[in-house]
Amino acid sequence: MQDTLLSLHVVRATYDPWRPFLPWLSAIARNRIADGARRYARRVANEMAVEKLPETFSGHGTNMFEETYGDPEALLQAIRRLPRGQRSAIEMLKLRELSLKEAAEISGMSVSTLKVALHRAVKALRTTLRKEA
Repeated sequence: MQDTLLSLHVVRATYDPWRPFLPWLSAIARNRIADGARRYARRVANEMAVEKLPETFSGHGTNMFEETYGDPEALLQAIRRLPRGQRSAIEMLKLRELSLKEAAEISGMSVSTLKVALHRAVKALRTTLRKEA
């Protein structure tokens, strides 16, 4: 109804007072209904029905989607077995949570060298810990 009244207001200059009002108003209403049906059809065509919506909770552990490793002692042993450069990259960037710039200044390595060492260390740790699990 509101959409029809707004359209009526917009096109009020097209009304001819010598012609009947009701057919003119009916044409505007019919066109608004057709536009609404087209909008509804477009919207429904892109919707997806699901039976159960995914839930999220405020707890830290409930929204974790990655697989976690549960043995911290095995992780520390695996870190100790890494080569010195990889071990220092893991310790500074992951354990002490230093930025790349800070870790580069402390270690004397470039940022790109630290990135490569960290990548290789993480890859080696994943391989080692999967074999032990």
